[in-house]
Amino acid sequence: MPRTWPRCLNGVVIAPSLLAADFGRLAEAVHALEGSGADRLHIDVMDGAFVPNFTFGTDTLRALRGETDLPFEVHLMVREPDQHLRTFAEAGADAMTVHWEACPHLHRTLVNIRALGCRAGGAINVSTPAQSLYDVLDVMDLALVMTVDPGFGGQALIPRALTKVAELRREIDAQGVAVELEVDGGVDAANAALCASAGATVMVAGSSVFRHPEGPAGGVRRLLEVAARDVTR
Repeated sequence: MPRTWPRCLNGVVIAPSLLAADFGRLAEAVHALEGSGADRLHIDVMDGAFVPNFTFGTDTLRALRGETDLPFEVHLMVREPDQHLRTFAEAGADAMTVHWEACPHLHRTLVNIRALGCRAGGAINVSTPAQSLYDVLDVMDLALVMTVDPGFGGQALIPRALTKVAELRREIDAQGVAVELEVDGGVDAANAALCASAGATVMVAGSSVFRHPEGPAGGVRRLLEVAARDVTR
């Protein structure tokens, strides 16, 4: 059964995205993050249909599950994710995030994820209003705002997306629900404080972690240092 770990409802934690790691040395990349201050691993699953790219699948999860105790946050950027929830849970996912745009019955999908023993996350793309998640915050553990158009790593953060982070922060606080607020896409040392100021408590970071001159651990430390400078909401 998937493990639990402390939620980040205040402050900031980093979720390194394996999308930016060397695919031929994933186990080494995971080991480099242990003890770095990373809270979890963000694993992007892409089907080439919902987004224009293919990435990790259940075999990758199973292989990495034996390499680390870090929690696996699986981001399902796929069409019809309901068909794959149990498979990914059994492969080692500790949390699964699905997209509002891919789930006609998002409430049911989130409830089903929790029933599998995983944390449930709901994500919205850049062009999707923040209000799309308001009515399901009570059945989710994580609200994810894409800050780039999904499908490829190495993109620049779209500043306008942070207004939606701020909107969701206000709604989460108003409802009084224990929901983490995550940003995903283009997060680096130049904008991490802005993300924290908008209300994000979890930051997905790929290139800024795995391409840091001091290695992945140095990238995580740098982002935590920068994000901690702000945090007044």
